Amino acid sequence: MEQLIKGLHHVTAFADDPQKNLDFYAGILGLRLVKKTINFDAPEVYHLYYGDEDGKPGTILTFFPYKGIQRGRQGKGQLTTTSFSIPANSLGYWTERLKKFGITHTAPQERFDEGFIYFEDQDGLGIELVANDRDTRPGFTYGQIPLEHAVKGFHSVTLSEDGYEKTGGFLTTYLNHKSIAESGNRFRYSASGKVGDIVDVVCEPERLRGLGGSGTVHHVAFATENDATIQQVQENLARKGMNVTTVLDRQYFHSIYFREPGGVLFEVATSDIGFTYDEPLDQLGTDLKLPPWEERNRSRIESGLEPIELNWKKFV
Repeated sequence: MEQLIKGLHHVTAFADDPQKNLDFYAGILGLRLVKKTINFDAPEVYHLYYGDEDGKPGTILTFFPYKGIQRGRQGKGQLTTTSFSIPANSLGYWTERLKKFGITHTAPQERFDEGFIYFEDQDGLGIELVANDRDTRPGFTYGQIPLEHAVKGFHSVTLSEDGYEKTGGFLTTYLNHKSIAESGNRFRYSASGKVGDIVDVVCEPERLRGLGGSGTVHHVAFATENDATIQQVQENLARKGMNVTTVLDRQYFHSIYFREPGGVLFEVATSDIGFTYDEPLDQLGTDLKLPPWEERNRSRIESGLEPIELNWKKFV
């Protein structure tokens, strides 16, 4: 059977203040702001994309920052932790950097023979930095984080579920994943086996179900190559009786949405378009980009959005 799903594409979450969001992810974590656009379904709200230097799938964390939104609750039926990959010797650097900016974090811990630290952003979104020597992707070469410690992209995502069987079965049956490891209540899957394409399903039957709001994830997207492959995925899911959308145009990719058995919203997104669709690589994230159907409303949209800007010097 052809492997239609190649790994992770992006994760999208809710936030409150867009400037604080920019300061945390581009400032403190040193991710690149690769696209500043709007929520296509709510054009009065930013859609901010952070990733690696080239904005590659498997590195992209995006946000809908609704100023004043109520804080959500992480829990079952949600993606509860987004983990980023860092070089094997970088936990000490990051522990000191988080301390410098007053961010509470755990002491280094170990999981599957890899060290990691856990912390949360200003909205309570769960983040991990996982140190490993298996990730061959480059870091951001001209950001404020020294290259030898720079974030390389995703390491993994964690789904909180009642049990692992249905979600794990869905990943392996419909999304080309394989079971690659397990420890205690944590079951690990991957489509490629590479760092950056890992999905951990954690069984937490006693945990409350999650509630949407700032600091929670809206959906996780998996990567497929192009329009032909996403159409195959859509048809396969529809044939099995899944409630899956038609293919939607998100400008930088085409995508479909559906829920897995535990309730987490999944997306499959194409990898062949990318963020250089409407601005060159060296200018990614510079200007507010609107989809063609909203250009006539640019003045109104821009006047309603809070101006945001990253002051790099604050985060060196």
